[in-house]
Amino acid sequence: MKLVFILGDQLSHTLSSLKGCDAEHDLIFMCEVNEEATYVKHHKKKIAFVFSAMRHFAEELKQKGFQVEYIKLDDNGNTNSFSGELKRALEKYKPESVILTEPSEYRVLKEVEGLQKDLDIPVDMRPDDRFLATKEEFAKWAQGRKELRMEYFYREMRKKYNILMDGDSPQGGNWNYDSENRKPLKERLNVPDTYKGQVDDITREVLDLVADKFYDHFGDLEPFFFAVTRDQALYALDKFIDERLCFFGDYQDAMVQGEPWMYHSHLSLYINIGLLNAMECIEKAEAAYKQNAAPLNAVEGFIRQILGWREYIRGIYWLKMPEYETENFFGADRELPWFFWDAHTQMNCLRQCITETKENAYAHHIQRLMVIGNFALITGLSPEEVNEWYMIVYADAYQWVELPNVTGMILFADGGVLGSKPYASSGSYINKMSDYCKSCRYKVSKKNGPEACPFNYLYWDFLIRNHDKLKNNHRLGMIYSTLHKMDKEKVEAIKEDAERFFRALENGEKV
Repeated sequence: MKLVFILGDQLSHTLSSLKGCDAEHDLIFMCEVNEEATYVKHHKKKIAFVFSAMRHFAEELKQKGFQVEYIKLDDNGNTNSFSGELKRALEKYKPESVILTEPSEYRVLKEVEGLQKDLDIPVDMRPDDRFLATKEEFAKWAQGRKELRMEYFYREMRKKYNILMDGDSPQGGNWNYDSENRKPLKERLNVPDTYKGQVDDITREVLDLVADKFYDHFGDLEPFFFAVTRDQALYALDKFIDERLCFFGDYQDAMVQGEPWMYHSHLSLYINIGLLNAMECIEKAEAAYKQNAAPLNAVEGFIRQILGWREYIRGIYWLKMPEYETENFFGADRELPWFFWDAHTQMNCLRQCITETKENAYAHHIQRLMVIGNFALITGLSPEEVNEWYMIVYADAYQWVELPNVTGMILFADGGVLGSKPYASSGSYINKMSDYCKSCRYKVSKKNGPEACPFNYLYWDFLIRNHDKLKNNHRLGMIYSTLHKMDKEKVEAIKEDAERFFRALENGEKV
């Protein structure tokens, strides 16, 4: 008998470790462990989502005729660690070998590699072929390049898989249509609702468990509405393609108060856990374009997020770990403000985005990058604390995707490995792309003083503080030229406003 060990983010029936599995003789082993739910205190909704999806997946395997040993979190004797539960299973069943798919996170991989040395039986760790580029393929692409820009990697992936291609050229003549995908939502549209599933008996049991065991974790547990089976996730994919993809491109950067879902797909959590296959999402979007059901700018933008950004981020992660985990280019060390947990801030943009994160374990990429992330960058928050927060609060967060996005894209803490410039901005960008500023106590039109939008002066203060590290960045030349032309009184006013704001933060005042 062979024991197939399946991790919680590997819920795919085509998983490499399941290939060749003998339903009659082999055993599939899965376990819920406290260690994984608490190494950071994950959002309640994320824990419920993962445990419910795992339990549903185990039931599907049983219905297919497989023998499954499933350990629940509150089962008697649960050691609450992967290593402890695997050792218990080996003692109980005495298999001839262990088969598993390579973990997606460096931390778990190292734990598994340690187990390989400790166990007396062979361990067959297979590549995770759910990704579209292997680690080796990305490393080969990166070798010798001065800049590892996603755009060029994305083009290679388009060619490799013949996605949105017209022979050797991109469909429509351009590789990306990002310039067409930055429209603010000027008038209130009737945004179709995202997929919202029903709570069945399995999920109800999990929700009760999470409410009992993880009551002190961040976030709202209910209402719970995520898909927890492959069939539900496929329905969610079809619902997005049919109802929201057509406007996804135009409004993918737009933010509207009271509209947390907008035209985004909300599929990343299903892809990252294995309920959806990345390529099937890409192919359905491409088919919508070919059938004239969605415009090219929307389809290309959606595909770029999966075929380009997702694969690129994973490649950067494995190329740069473990050193990437401690990168801090700016030497930022400010503590995370408490309003990141309770949303008690007078800055309406942050209040909206953090509140929606608390409610849904979700915020779309511009909310994460240009509101929450922008604030973290320009105020010099500790990369370690910011990374932990992003890992805690989002249902689609695993370190392989979270760390490069936060350290590289949001905080520029890697010094430009991932991004060509820091994604810092004043309040004008947020005002352009959202309706948040209309309901804010601060005035986005004011640049200085107690009534001014803090993003306005904090943006310039960030550039002043980090002048020596950023002055030679070719994408910031015009910005620094503007800064150098400012009179001394203006610069001093910026510094004084920033100091006043930081004092208020440190004193625990509501900013």
